[in-house]
Amino acid sequence: MPRNGHDELVIGDGSGRTRKYRVLRVLLRAGNLALSWQLRHGWAPRAFALLQTTGRHSGHPRQVPVGNGRVGDTFWIVAAHGRQSDWVRNIEKNPRVKILVDRRWYGGTATLLPDDDTERRSRSLPHPWDAAIGRAIATTPLTVRIDLHEPRAC
Repeated sequence: MPRNGHDELVIGDGSGRTRKYRVLRVLLRAGNLALSWQLRHGWAPRAFALLQTTGRHSGHPRQVPVGNGRVGDTFWIVAAHGRQSDWVRNIEKNPRVKILVDRRWYGGTATLLPDDDTERRSRSLPHPWDAAIGRAIATTPLTVRIDLHEPRAC
């Protein structure tokens, strides 16, 4: 059977998504919905943020909770499943994003960094326990840098 670069079997559903990713996606979906609601209402821990991308097919806003990787005017995310994730595919199509961090919306421009050391980047993020969980569930990690704009630019 074909294998990806992380020695996992790739199941032939045509999406390029691993079995591990598909199982985790189902398990995490309900938690992500609850966390997204908490973030929008200011009830979530500050270790999280809400990323809004534009759907690559629909053109509609799509939101997903992520770890709070804000460092000054830059927001760092290590996408645990890389290009398997819909939000990463949306960024590939349109890098303009919004992010709700510390109860404020910021506009930003996202850049995928496939050559970045994701292990090292993950360990440098402000909330290490969240990053450790991401490393544990990662299938094909990919670093995403978002250059933030002032909140009023949204």
